[in-house]
Amino acid sequence: MTLSEIPAELTGPSVWTGREMVERQKEWIVDLGPDDIADLEQAARHYLSLGRDIGEITKSEFPLKRLDGHLIKLRDKLINGIGFEVIRGLPVQAYSQEMAAAIFCGVGAHLGSARSQNAQGHILGHVRDVGADASDPNTRIYQTHERQTFHTDSADIVGLMCLRDAKKGGDSLLVSAETIYNRMRAECPDLLQLLFDPLATDRRGEVPEGMQPFMTIPPFNWHDGKLTVFYQRQYIDSAQRFPEAMQLTPDHIAALDTFDALANDPDLHLTMRLQPGDMQFVYNHSQLHDRTGFTDWPDPAERRHLFRLWLSPEGDRELPDVFRQRYGTIEVGNRGGIITKGTRLHAPLD
Repeated sequence: MTLSEIPAELTGPSVWTGREMVERQKEWIVDLGPDDIADLEQAARHYLSLGRDIGEITKSEFPLKRLDGHLIKLRDKLINGIGFEVIRGLPVQAYSQEMAAAIFCGVGAHLGSARSQNAQGHILGHVRDVGADASDPNTRIYQTHERQTFHTDSADIVGLMCLRDAKKGGDSLLVSAETIYNRMRAECPDLLQLLFDPLATDRRGEVPEGMQPFMTIPPFNWHDGKLTVFYQRQYIDSAQRFPEAMQLTPDHIAALDTFDALANDPDLHLTMRLQPGDMQFVYNHSQLHDRTGFTDWPDPAERRHLFRLWLSPEGDRELPDVFRQRYGTIEVGNRGGIITKGTRLHAPLD
């Protein structure tokens, strides 16, 4: 793929800057009213009365009378619009963990099918510091308190529900991949071209049967008239430990450093603090997300804790064939996640 095959400047609602979005909060913050909250609670109580694993929840089993129309619009906003939204106002402190999980997974079921987030088949992830060592090549960075760096996840949509926030830090950051592309195309096209190379990304020990311990998906992919991003710098760097992986040249490193510098430009990215009860949904193919490092509370019962969902919606874009390395299948509405031998999908509550 050469840049001559791609527009010199990408346009559309998913091309934005953080500076702009600070002034456009009404477009991406949705405040729940009492009737909306009651709608979610009754749907959750209905599902929990069935006595089934929350990981099996479906749209039909989580019936909404008020919010179903908004969630249809949200799915379109993620795929075709600005690419993210925060739903605010859920009184999550008043819920059991089971009730909060049922609401979050139920909302997710209206947006797409849930995907496994690890080799254990967890469709409900727990984002918290478990004391893992970030320098261990088999550690997933979300299991630590350290800065994550801008990255994408292995699904079409990533959702977070904040149960408890940190004592200090832990802010959520978003940046538009297309905005980064436009800046690099204008300022350093030679370096931009290198980001279409199939750079190795470490699987961090979660290797599907018969696959290599790394993937070779380019950070930027142009397919069917759309730019799709796939990026985790820490995992690109750690993949260099494999002798069979393509080794990065000084120019590749310069391109990655430029990408990171632009993502970290405070004019380009948007910073937000997720509050307890917030649900954030982000479209993984046009946006990158990050989290600042944080200091947690000394009491384990008060420490930062978020639920996470990976979702695959209907009506999504087609992905290039190279994404089979990560997704297994690239079938729209049935792709993404981490599937290894013996994986059983379920939703652990702790």
